[in-house]
Order: sequence, then C-alpha cells, then structure tokens
Amino acid sequence: MRDKDNVTRRRAITGAALGALGVLGFSMSLPTTRLAVAHLDAWFVAFGRAFGAGLLAVAYLAIVRAPRPTRAQWRRLAVVALGVVAGFPLFTSLALQTSTAAHGAVVIALLPAVTAGFAVLRARERPAPAFWLAGAAGLLAVLAFLALSGAVSGAVGPADLFLLVAVALCGLGYAEGGALSREIGGARTICWALVLALPFTTAVTAVSALRHPPHAPAAAWAGLGYLTAVSMFLGFFAWYGGLARGGVARVGQIQLAQPVLTLAWSALLLHEHVPPIAAAAAVAVLACVALTQRLRTAAPPALAGRAAAAD
Repeated sequence: MRDKDNVTRRRAITGAALGALGVLGFSMSLPTTRLAVAHLDAWFVAFGRAFGAGLLAVAYLAIVRAPRPTRAQWRRLAVVALGVVAGFPLFTSLALQTSTAAHGAVVIALLPAVTAGFAVLRARERPAPAFWLAGAAGLLAVLAFLALSGAVSGAVGPADLFLLVAVALCGLGYAEGGALSREIGGARTICWALVLALPFTTAVTAVSALRHPPHAPAAAWAGLGYLTAVSMFLGFFAWYGGLARGGVARVGQIQLAQPVLTLAWSALLLHEHVPPIAAAAAVAVLACVALTQRLRTAAPPALAGRAAAAD
C-alpha cells in the first residue's frame, strides 16, 4: 500500500510540475492577445492562432505517427475543440478589444473553480470538502490581489460577458481534454482537437483576412506568434499532461496563480500599473495553490493508471 501511495505521489508531483509549466505559458495569453487585437481583427487573431497551431499539429502527428482516435474519442475531441480551440480564443479576443488584460484577469480568476466543477461532471473526479475550501480561499485571495492591484474597476459590460463565456467554455475544454489525455496523451489530445477544427479555423481565418487585410506592427505579429506557438500549442502539451497525471480538479487549481502572473506580464509588456502592496495577496494566492496540491482528489479508478503511459 505504501509503495502504491509513493507512486501516486510522484505522479501527482509530475502532474503539478507540468501544470505549472502550462500555466506559465498561458499567463501571457491575455497580454499578447491585447497586443494582437490592438491592430488585427479579433476574429483573425482568434482563429489565425488556431489555424497556425493546427498546421503545427499536423506536422507533429505525422512525425510521431499517432494512431487515429476512435469514434468515441472524436466526439470528445469535438468538445475540446469547442472549448479551447474556438470558444476561449474567440471570446477573449472580442473582450480584449475594449478591456485591459489586467481587467480580464479578474474574470479569468474564476477558471480554476469552473474547471473543478467540470472535473466532477466530465472527468468523474470527487474532490474532498477540504479541497473546495482551499480552492475557495484561493479564489478570494486572487480577487483580493486583483482589487489591490487596481484591476477591479468599472461597471459590468459586454467585455465581461464575453470573458464569462470564455471561462465557461475553457473550463469545459480543460476538463474534457484532461480526462481524454489519460487515454491518448496530452500532446495528442490538443493536436487532434486542432486538426478536427482545422477546416473551420482555415475558413474563418481566410474570410477575416479578406474582409480586413492584416496590417500591423511587429509587436502585434509577435503577440499572435506567441498565441499560436505557446498558448494554442506547446502550452497544452504540458497542461493536458499535468491534468491527466495529477487530476483535473487538483492541477486545475494551479491556475489560481495565473492572474498574478498575468498582471506581472501586463505591467511589463503593456505598462499597466500594479502597486507593491499587491505582493502580499500574491503570497496568499500561492499558499492556497500549494494547499490544493497537497489534498487528495479521487480519480476514476479505471483511468488513473493510464496517465503515466499516455504521452
């Protein structure tokens, strides 16, 4: 029994490390989206990143000679594509046309809680009550951090509604993708989802480019390049692998740290103001993240053993 606990613990640590790497990559998504949509059409940014990542996915799958998913897996990949390939990029791009990246971090702070909820519904995980308490404490700490940083301001507007839809679809895509990654691996999950969506993302990107010919400074193209290579592709290699190994609900709570990192990138790249007092709230956020990683989350027994060999 002790040997089995040690194996599970090592796998959870690996999952947490992969999840943290994914969050680090995702933390620049809102600032780089803001850079891109300042000069490029929001639809072009949302689907252009998915189109470019789809081409990378085709190359990756060909190199590793990945077997085709089953019919049931294709249906689940459609849910992943809806959530993280189309939904989240589109609605965050629309929101950040009028909202700052710092303000967007306020709504994105809800993502770990939404992901944990979908982990119960879609990944059949059963977090302990203490886990929910730690997650709620982390959410409050995040909101305190954002309030101290000055990101919480203004009335609710269309941008906030776009962000809420983005969070709901992203949480669904994270939970479904994390569960599916136990079967086919994190890298293959995002790659097949990108390939499945490729005909649609190609068409929308082409129409957007024809309607609004893209002309932008280098910073905007650099932002789109980051969204394509990291936010839409490489970041998911680590993120879905982490969710599969450490549990969707538990590893998903690492995203509590994402608003902290996002505001740091916003200050660095976009010169948005973050006062020093917010550092205290940031420490509380990270403490709550650490606590959620130490609490057990029951994974479906039939699937838990597959995560280590998936990738």
